[in-house]
Amino acid sequence: MKISEQWLRAWVNPAISTAEMCDQLTMAGLEIDSVEPVAGAFNNVVVARVVSLEKHPDADKLNVCQVTDGKETLQIVCGASNVRAGLVIPLAKIGAELPGAGENEIFKIKPAKLRGVESSGMLCSEKELGLAEQADGLMELSEDAPIGADIREYLGLDDNCIEIDLTPNRGDCLSIAGVARELGALNQCQVTAEACAPVAASSDASFPVEILATEACSHYVGRVVTGINCAAKTPVWMLERLRRSGIRGLGPVVDITNYVMLELGQPMHAFDLATLTGGIQVRFAKKNEKITLLDGKCIELDEETLLIADHAKALALAGVMGGEGSGVSDATTSIFLESAFFKPENIAGKARGYGLHTDSSHRFERGVDPQLQVRAIERATELVLAICGGEAGAVIEKTTEAYSTAGQAIHLRQARIERLLGIKMQADEVEAILNRLEMKVKAVDDGWQVTPPSFRFDIAIEADLLEELVRIYGYNNIPRTQPDYQGQMKAQTEYEVSTSVLRSTLVDRGYFEAITYSFIDPKSQKILDPESEAVKLANPISSEMSVMRTSLWPGLIQAVRHNLNRQHNRVRLFETGLCFRPGKDKALDQVNMIAGAICGDLLPEQWSVSPQKVDFFDLKADVEALLAHTGEVCIFAAATHPALHPGQSASISIDGEFAGWIGALHPEVMKQLDLDKTIYVFELRLDIVKSAVLPAFSSLSRFPEVRRDLAVVIDKSVTVQSILVCIGEAASDLLRNIQVFDIYTGKGIDSGRKSVALGLILQDFSRTLTDQDVETEVEKVVSSLKQKFAATLRE
Repeated sequence: MKISEQWLRAWVNPAISTAEMCDQLTMAGLEIDSVEPVAGAFNNVVVARVVSLEKHPDADKLNVCQVTDGKETLQIVCGASNVRAGLVIPLAKIGAELPGAGENEIFKIKPAKLRGVESSGMLCSEKELGLAEQADGLMELSEDAPIGADIREYLGLDDNCIEIDLTPNRGDCLSIAGVARELGALNQCQVTAEACAPVAASSDASFPVEILATEACSHYVGRVVTGINCAAKTPVWMLERLRRSGIRGLGPVVDITNYVMLELGQPMHAFDLATLTGGIQVRFAKKNEKITLLDGKCIELDEETLLIADHAKALALAGVMGGEGSGVSDATTSIFLESAFFKPENIAGKARGYGLHTDSSHRFERGVDPQLQVRAIERATELVLAICGGEAGAVIEKTTEAYSTAGQAIHLRQARIERLLGIKMQADEVEAILNRLEMKVKAVDDGWQVTPPSFRFDIAIEADLLEELVRIYGYNNIPRTQPDYQGQMKAQTEYEVSTSVLRSTLVDRGYFEAITYSFIDPKSQKILDPESEAVKLANPISSEMSVMRTSLWPGLIQAVRHNLNRQHNRVRLFETGLCFRPGKDKALDQVNMIAGAICGDLLPEQWSVSPQKVDFFDLKADVEALLAHTGEVCIFAAATHPALHPGQSASISIDGEFAGWIGALHPEVMKQLDLDKTIYVFELRLDIVKSAVLPAFSSLSRFPEVRRDLAVVIDKSVTVQSILVCIGEAASDLLRNIQVFDIYTGKGIDSGRKSVALGLILQDFSRTLTDQDVETEVEKVVSSLKQKFAATLRE
């Protein structure tokens, strides 16, 4: 928000410099982005009037003007298209210095001859005075401007434009009145608001108002003003204040509504009364209803959009922008002024949803004082009558049951001030600060009951009051004290693997950690996790980020694709983060997950190894390295996932509990995501992966181990994992380990069968095993495999 320093000091004028004032506001939470002069550096420019003009004898586009500054009449050659007799303009006299094209350049006015005609000065536009970036012609001043007066003094150009960056909770400071209140509280200065007495009705003119959306709009104020002159000129002082706030003049009525919005913080709108039918209705849009806005844009409305309408049509997007057909024009003679309170929740996001952002929506989204509407309508009426004339009808005020004028008292405890802020504040100092912030304070046994004013809708709990106290007290006034801290060592459980260890494991295996958005594209979500219902955002940043992720895969795959599109042939990424799913009773289940994705070459490019692409088992080795920290038995079982290739996917379980998935992306999924390289992915529940078995010592045998190798022929459909489980169940405690060292299919093996070569490692703790012991164990294993899988020994 931009404001004029002169305008602000007209409300409150502490005896501090501009720099000190900006520092104060910044430290109080109203961050100052920039401070810039409202005009360039110039001198010897006065108010003048064009007495007469004639065409230049040797140039069609030039005029020879006779211009008076009240003391003398000067001849000046001018090429502006809007120059005419009687026009009041800024005149740069001989010797005047104007801003040049460069940052520190100065352009000096000298006597000149243009096509043989002498010119003794220059008539100026806003651009030449540094008031605007561009100008279509001369700057036109008011007819009653004092001829000969210094233009800097007349327009008050020794002023600064202050740009304030407000946080969303401080909507009360989106006005001169709001910033003045803050400055007054900080400096203990009296705030002098513009006097505005209620305007008595001078006509019977009225217009019916009906609030149908009673929760969304709890207070609506209107007023009819008839017999106005829309051809009247907006006063220069008002145009200048608007310009310095970043708003251009659009006509007296619109300028007045904008001025009141900047002054008081209440957005307003004026309708041409002649275009209204029946009465005003505040309602929600109907299905397929359309409206053409003031910017000429026609939009189709959803049924949750709040409207201002009459009995025939939609007139305006409530709190956002007016409609084209009901706006004020030069031909307007009667207007209906509107000032309303709209619930922020009903306005938030609506403007952005239609590709709009206005000064009005910016304020209503953050909140407007619910008791400001009558004051704003009175101020606007006063200005309309003073500038445009006319007669005002009575104020029309409508409220609903949702409208409340009583503030909620908050309990502020004296003991909490020192405990949370670290400073001791006397009771009278606390009360003085709260009173300066226009709060109602009532002392109680352990502190105060504090009722915030209606414009401080951001104050709801005790912590808010503590923040207000320290803001006004001054952060820089808090004494520096040595913290009294006694550190305590917390026990670190050995039953849990830290996330940093898991991250380091993957980094050691060539992965890079990625951090992606929790908000994802619903299309990607549906493709990669179609069986889960995603939580939709009520106010998304964009349609591509409108649902909460149920899996880490959408973000990771998007990151992989981003890298592949930039000629990275080897991509290995992982991420840890929350996934979100709808829970019971509208609750939100949040699950911590760890996921990874690999694509491209197995190893970085080098001369000693030929290129090799990653496959399923490369990723499986990475996952096994990750799961090794648990110390539990991990089972990879062939299973089907809608996003994974049916022949290259598996579920992962740890100690019998489902932990996640691993596999290659389904070809159809790759096609939908526009991927031309196979991507292998895994995803695991972090709570299960982090759970570990406590390491325990086991003694080593003094006796030698014995290895027996055997190759069994078995159906291809039987997994190696099933073979290992079967052997483990059949063998005794003598079997220490099983090593799979070969799998063969081809010549000598029947179709549909495969040969699996196993190394059985046997050992006893009390003696050396005999051949008979070993043969007995081998016989048990072979017999069990034969019985369960019809396995035979390979000859």
